[in-house]
Amino acid sequence: MGRRSDRTLAFPVAFGDTRHDLSIAPQDLGWDPDWEKAFEPFAARGWQPARLIRETPINFSALLLDGTEVDVVLAGKVWHEAASDAELPAVGDWVAVELGGDNEDHVIRARLPRRSCFSRKVPGKSVEEQVIGANVDVIAVVTDPGPDHNPRRMERYFTLINRSGARAVVLVNKSDAFPAEQCAAAAEELRALSDEAEIHVTSALSGDGLEVLKSHLDPGTTMCIVGSSGVGKSTLVNQLHGEEWQWTSEVNEVTGKGRHTTTTRELVLLPGGGILIDNPGIREVQMWTDEQTLRESFSDIEEIAAECRFHDCKHGSDAGCAIRAALEEGRLEVGRLESFLRLDEEIEVLRRRAKKRQITTERRAKRAHRVKARNLEDRIDIEREERGEWR
Repeated sequence: MGRRSDRTLAFPVAFGDTRHDLSIAPQDLGWDPDWEKAFEPFAARGWQPARLIRETPINFSALLLDGTEVDVVLAGKVWHEAASDAELPAVGDWVAVELGGDNEDHVIRARLPRRSCFSRKVPGKSVEEQVIGANVDVIAVVTDPGPDHNPRRMERYFTLINRSGARAVVLVNKSDAFPAEQCAAAAEELRALSDEAEIHVTSALSGDGLEVLKSHLDPGTTMCIVGSSGVGKSTLVNQLHGEEWQWTSEVNEVTGKGRHTTTTRELVLLPGGGILIDNPGIREVQMWTDEQTLRESFSDIEEIAAECRFHDCKHGSDAGCAIRAALEEGRLEVGRLESFLRLDEEIEVLRRRAKKRQITTERRAKRAHRVKARNLEDRIDIEREERGEWR
């Protein structure tokens, strides 16, 4: 497969059909001495560092340190050695690229270890992890105080962000379309769910409050923007970028939902500094985390549960249940407890499915390994090796 001709995005930078005159340095892409040190083994092989900015069904687009955008393909070895899809390169990752000559592909030979990873479970019954953004410093969740306001869904976001290693910023957007009291009430309700997250009321349409968001976008800082379709993410990106480089659509007045104006995950450099990873609208936030992260996200419930008379309290009709007492006294909302129990159940189901899948994969691997042996003596050797025995 022949590669497309290289494009220099930084001189000038191109987004879609629009080109912008920007001069960038490696640090504008997030490159720093720690990344350089991690890349030394690959530099010795003559490979080049690049950051993935876009993914298509057949390849990736990446930025080299000199600002040149290249189309790259994944080496078969990288694909086969990945234990899961989540370990494959994703938008935001730094990778080692072997540049090809004329009519040759540029090939991803390795992925550098991630500093952070924001992911969710793939929608549906699959137990696969879906990476939304790699090496992200800030995750901005865009919502509104109207149809999209859902504290239970925000609890899921906070849990996933806590696991990712990034900072959480929530924008209660569209303040121009709702009463100020409704916006303030929605923001306060979200603040009660997380002590770490920053919650701001904004209007991407008028630009009100966006200076707070811009304060997080220092040169080299990567922000991932997520949220439901139609809450104003694309308009927000347009405001930050300074002009409309993404097409936006009207929200359906009946359903309160917008069309997916962002159709692919993409990393964007901003003229004023900072990096955005813009995402298609997320309709479903399924859990991909561990029990410890869940406990930390619901520490208030954990503290109350610690007061139960019995350590194995089921928080139902058990005598001395502190959870039931807190509900009766109004110190704990029923909705928050139900959300915690649902998330806990989802994680347990995910754990069981993953274990079952692991067992199936190991059985298939052993079966394939034995098939390689063409005679009885070879099969006996393989089975002894698997049991740790040696001839």
